[in-house]
Amino acid sequence: MSQLPLLIVDLALMLAVAAMTTILFKWLRLPLVLGYIVAGIIISPNFIFFPNIYEFSDLQVWGEIGVIFLLFGLGLEFSFKKLAKIGGAASVTAGFEAIGMGLIGFFVGKFLGWPMMDCIFLGACLTVSSSTVLVKTFGDLGLKRKNFSGIVFGVLVVEDIIAVTLLVLLGTFVVKQEVDGGQILFSILKLVFFLILWFVGGILLIPSLLNRAKRFLTDEILLISSIALCFVMVFFSTQAGFSAALGAFVMGSLLAETTKAERVEHLLRPVRDLFGAIFFISVGMLIDLYSLAIYIWPVIIIALAVIIGKTLVIGTGAYISGSSLKVSLQAGMSLTLIGEFSFIIAALGAKYNATSDYLYPVIIAASAITILTAPYLTMASGPFYDWIFKKLPASLQEKINRYSAEATSLRTTSAWQQLVRSFLMNTTIFSVVLIALIVATTKYLFPWLASINYNLGGIASAAVALAIMSPFLWALAVRNERTPAFAEIYTQNRYIGPIWIMRILKIVIALFFILILLNSIFSTEITIYSALVIMALIIIFRNPLQRFYNRIEDRFVENLNTREIAEQKELAQKMAEKRNTQLGPWDAHMTYFEVPPEANDVVGKSLQELQWRERIGVNVALIVRGQQSIVNPGREERIFPNDKLFIICTDSQERRMNVILRPNKKLVENAEQVEMKLGSFLISSSSVCVNKTIRDADLRTRVHGLVVGIERNGERILNPESDMQIEEGDILWVVGDKKLLSHTVLNQ
Repeated sequence: MSQLPLLIVDLALMLAVAAMTTILFKWLRLPLVLGYIVAGIIISPNFIFFPNIYEFSDLQVWGEIGVIFLLFGLGLEFSFKKLAKIGGAASVTAGFEAIGMGLIGFFVGKFLGWPMMDCIFLGACLTVSSSTVLVKTFGDLGLKRKNFSGIVFGVLVVEDIIAVTLLVLLGTFVVKQEVDGGQILFSILKLVFFLILWFVGGILLIPSLLNRAKRFLTDEILLISSIALCFVMVFFSTQAGFSAALGAFVMGSLLAETTKAERVEHLLRPVRDLFGAIFFISVGMLIDLYSLAIYIWPVIIIALAVIIGKTLVIGTGAYISGSSLKVSLQAGMSLTLIGEFSFIIAALGAKYNATSDYLYPVIIAASAITILTAPYLTMASGPFYDWIFKKLPASLQEKINRYSAEATSLRTTSAWQQLVRSFLMNTTIFSVVLIALIVATTKYLFPWLASINYNLGGIASAAVALAIMSPFLWALAVRNERTPAFAEIYTQNRYIGPIWIMRILKIVIALFFILILLNSIFSTEITIYSALVIMALIIIFRNPLQRFYNRIEDRFVENLNTREIAEQKELAQKMAEKRNTQLGPWDAHMTYFEVPPEANDVVGKSLQELQWRERIGVNVALIVRGQQSIVNPGREERIFPNDKLFIICTDSQERRMNVILRPNKKLVENAEQVEMKLGSFLISSSSVCVNKTIRDADLRTRVHGLVVGIERNGERILNPESDMQIEEGDILWVVGDKKLLSHTVLNQ
């Protein structure tokens, strides 16, 4: 029999030991990550009591692939859009944690007498928690729907961005071996530039490509295509001077915005688990238990610094950002662990020999302790808060609760702040796109065309570049902000001066980019005259440019929201299935709207003033106000903030009410929570209502409900007027309280 390659032998040994250790850890209800690390320790050359592997360098390559798949999977779970949605609370908390734990780690290293570089890397390792372990722990413990889980997952999203940024900065730092403020600033700006460029380009291209190829995307093809996209982005990332982990994370985040995200994540999970296991096993193989025993006290000190430090720092950051004290403490105690990103950061220092040999195994051992204790601390956080809060004086308890409420109210931003933020965001995005096009032209297109014919090549490259840049130049220089904040300020004639300053500034920036492009190809004199002519042409031909840019923007917005649109369609379909089938003959249904406090056009007004029945044709069947239920409210009933209005309406009427009461939010069907019923009554000659108007018949009192329709001679009359006369043979359709309606008799 021919001899097997050593790599296959190593893999057989590695996976066999990993299978046994993970089964043991599963039985003990311990995190599987620790089982993989223990398997690595057992088969490492440092463990002499068990056969060890032969080709450690080959397995390290597999471990690096494992890092790529781990980061790709994290990107699929935490998208860029989700980062924008989590709000300021999680961002403030994560930023507070990064600074606080970085300083704690640095000074703990100083306390232990470690060199400067070890202290810096220790601080970086302590700034992030283990997303993989936390997500699985919350799922196993059933905590994903708890109040504090939202801020925990939000912090994890921001931590991932911070960790990727640290990898970039530390990579530059270990190469230079010195603190260069200018170089660090350049690295940060470079990272922001490429993240924006990849995000904009990826959202424009990837969802469209997947949509066009959707009929060919079997599970096999989708998995191969997704992994291919991942490694393509890894290539671009390394070519730009960043880590492979950054590229994998970015591509995962881009795919997370598509409708294929869950499917890709499901298909990728076995591959990610396999290579992730190899990564964690390779981590364990670097641990020397004998050497680690010498550093047992540093391991304990670092683990305690993580547990105590993160509880205090994250808890304080969450509380300052407006979370309640209980939520803040629970979030802090839940995030008291370090994991895979800490391993990657420590491995970076070991790879470039920037840190001491003991740092890597010490970080792994401290991580193992925190991973073991984190679930128990999470479960104990609630009772621990109750115990502490009861010890506080009543006056202090009141101040704590008041601060949380006031801090939450401060999160709202004015229209002017929104406008400034929109201006800065749009200017930054368009500038990144224009810079990328200028670089591509001057570095690749112009040299290639100039090698054929210098003069014609310069003219052709400038013309092509300007043709591609023109819609973005128009959007930057001329396009007004199409936002509610701008409309509000503009209609009120406020901040006119600052708005014109921003407009002039945008024109100047656009002109600056044109000058940069032309000056790299032509002389200064030609550049100045040509730039002025081009700006004039952009203003003259603004209408075609606007239409072309609008198509690009619409495609971008559609791709960005494609997942939410699909979710909303699915939700609408489920709503239709849940609707009361008895309402079908009227093409109407019952839904509810919660009145937001900022609905100034609605709050405080009576139903008679609002005239929804006259203007839109809907009936308010019920108002739920706290513990009070107002069935069939009268026309004098006023609407208050947070009222729940249960309304009888058609689909088109619901959309119109949605614009009034719930703009930019998904439709919610929850009418089944209220005990309302649609009943019908046949009016005979002996009925107490015959030949009377709806008002005179006093049906509101008799049936405890609201007449929403009358069927007469096969004709359906929806939402009849109160002065309409009831005739013999009419069928009255009434919505009212289920119990009361069932006992109503109209015919004698």
